[in-house]
Amino acid sequence: MIQRFRVPLGFAIAAAVLYFAQPTGTLLLLGLPIALCGAALRGLAAGVIRKDAALTTSGPYAWTRNPLYLGSFLLGVGFAVMSGSWVAASLIILPSLVVYPNVIHNEEAHLARLFPEQFREYCARVPRFFPRFRQVPKSFSSKQYVANREYQTALGFAVMLAIFIVKWRLI
Repeated sequence: MIQRFRVPLGFAIAAAVLYFAQPTGTLLLLGLPIALCGAALRGLAAGVIRKDAALTTSGPYAWTRNPLYLGSFLLGVGFAVMSGSWVAASLIILPSLVVYPNVIHNEEAHLARLFPEQFREYCARVPRFFPRFRQVPKSFSSKQYVANREYQTALGFAVMLAIFIVKWRLI
């Protein structure tokens, strides 16, 4: 159920965060690298994954089974820092602590049904959320990135950052 409402909930939370945000230049400089790491991780993951067609184990999926969610979480942490508001930061972080565990559990159950043996072996090698970094072969495809519509995250990132900068300059 949570899975179905996570995108509309995200837009509502973004609007509230923008309302409560009180960014400063220092906070933008502190949070931006965290958010950029999250966006980059999401982008790398989106350039590899072919949902339900094959079990993706290369690229950032060799570091963590959930690089898209880890990337989203890092994006959120970055914007929480940039927001300069405990209310805005709470609106970003707290839902993540509820939504992501449920979504990850449901998606992993789905993958275990689709790829039973392969997924069990994958789980034994790769941590669920917090990454274990190691060198992986290059597997990124810009066509797959576009097919997964990850450019929407990049656009959302740019819009949120622009609004934070405007708010900072007006405050």
